[in-house]
Amino acid sequence: MTNSAIVWVLIAFGVYLIGMVFIGAVYMRRNSNSEDYFLGGRNLGGFVAALSAQASDMSGWLLMGLPGAVYAFGTGQAWIAIGLFIGTVCNWLFISARLRRYTIRANNSLTLPMFFENRFHDKKRILLSVSSIIIVIFFLVYTASALAAGGKLFHSIFHIDYRVALTVGTIVILIYTFMGGFMAVCVTDFIQGMLMLVGLLAVPLVAYFTMSGNIGDVLNQSGVAGGSASFVNLFENNGEPIKAIDIISNLAWGLGYFGMPHILVRFMAVRDEKELKKSKVVAILWVALSLGFACFIGVVGRAYLYPVILGAEGAASTENVFIEMITKMFTSQFALPFVGGIFLCGILAAIMSTADSQLLVTASSVAEDIYKGVVKKDAEDEKVLIVSRITVLVVAVLAYLIALNPNSSIMTLVSDAWAGFGSAFGPIVLLSLFWKRTNFQGALTGIISGAVTVIVWDYLPVINGQTIGVATGLYSLVVGFAVSFVTIVVVSLLTPPPSEEILKEFEDAKNGI
Repeated sequence: MTNSAIVWVLIAFGVYLIGMVFIGAVYMRRNSNSEDYFLGGRNLGGFVAALSAQASDMSGWLLMGLPGAVYAFGTGQAWIAIGLFIGTVCNWLFISARLRRYTIRANNSLTLPMFFENRFHDKKRILLSVSSIIIVIFFLVYTASALAAGGKLFHSIFHIDYRVALTVGTIVILIYTFMGGFMAVCVTDFIQGMLMLVGLLAVPLVAYFTMSGNIGDVLNQSGVAGGSASFVNLFENNGEPIKAIDIISNLAWGLGYFGMPHILVRFMAVRDEKELKKSKVVAILWVALSLGFACFIGVVGRAYLYPVILGAEGAASTENVFIEMITKMFTSQFALPFVGGIFLCGILAAIMSTADSQLLVTASSVAEDIYKGVVKKDAEDEKVLIVSRITVLVVAVLAYLIALNPNSSIMTLVSDAWAGFGSAFGPIVLLSLFWKRTNFQGALTGIISGAVTVIVWDYLPVINGQTIGVATGLYSLVVGFAVSFVTIVVVSLLTPPPSEEILKEFEDAKNGI
């Protein structure tokens, strides 16, 4: 990239980042209490809810990890996208409306841990405390992975020091989340979601229609394993038949949606169920297009960038396929580096939209659930907001320190955190909404057993010095989700049933009363 092109890309990044900070400043004046800061006063519009939920979900993985995997090994890597699409559809169709109703019926719960406490009338606040601790631990690492991805993006494009790049990205995310709270995060996520979608659609289509020659022939020339037919075969991976255990593990990513606090909180914040119906259509359409075209980028990029082979000695990583396509397309072929910079901002948007949501959910767990819920129950809203903002600052600094290592494995951290949330919270969210026999004992043991299973599966080297996950190749979410689900059902049936008051609340939420 020439010096003049870098200047134009920097200008595009500057305009984008300043815009995000401006939104935070605007919404800072509108936060008068904790419900405004954490849920936007339950006044979220349908389109904003849909795109902010999905943008906060996908992160840099959508524009870097998934296209890079398809570029390297073929469309057999798309099973994870299929699993995520199925999970997204189920989450919006079956969870969103009932969760919104139930959180209002359960004493206007503002956070997921608070919902668990109110749903099961946990006066000792054990569920709230345990859930909040799990959220803080997993999101601390999750946020660090997002910040690290942002640092690597800046480093890859501008060749500036990784730590300097990491610092710039962290400061911008911190500022608008610190100031504006939930609505600032959602509005910025809405803009970021639109930016991501435009980039995902435009770049591969322009690349495809400007290529000369048959794409299959170019794929063969690029040395794809098994040839072009194998490369675009959903049931082959790197030239070999895909294993059933790999398909199961990749599809299982969809189970994680039922337990993701930063996604579920969007359902709780939507203005009304009419807006929620609008959100469902928009969100499902966005996800289908985004995941499909992310895979398309991997395929087209393999041919478009040839004779350059990413991942080879001296070449950029395969995860940079989207970046490399934009660089080639808009700084050499079309000489529109500012437009290319805007598309590159789509990658930054994906990263930031996840990090800001994680910071806010962590802040809500500490301030609303732990501080006000356990430490100081009569805390005023003004003090809760102060604690929230301090938490955002502290968590951002800790995540920044974790992310300082440029060699940290982003995908591994994301995978483990996704499995942890999906296993700890997914089954209890499902059963608390749809099975009235679920009780406090079942909920507590289910949350703990799910989280512990993932930790054991992914971190303890119990099989010849390897973790069970590495030894078996089975994703920990599959096992953790099953263990948690079964534990909740068995323990609930072996212990006293819920009170009549809890059962009445369940029926009220079910019937929309």
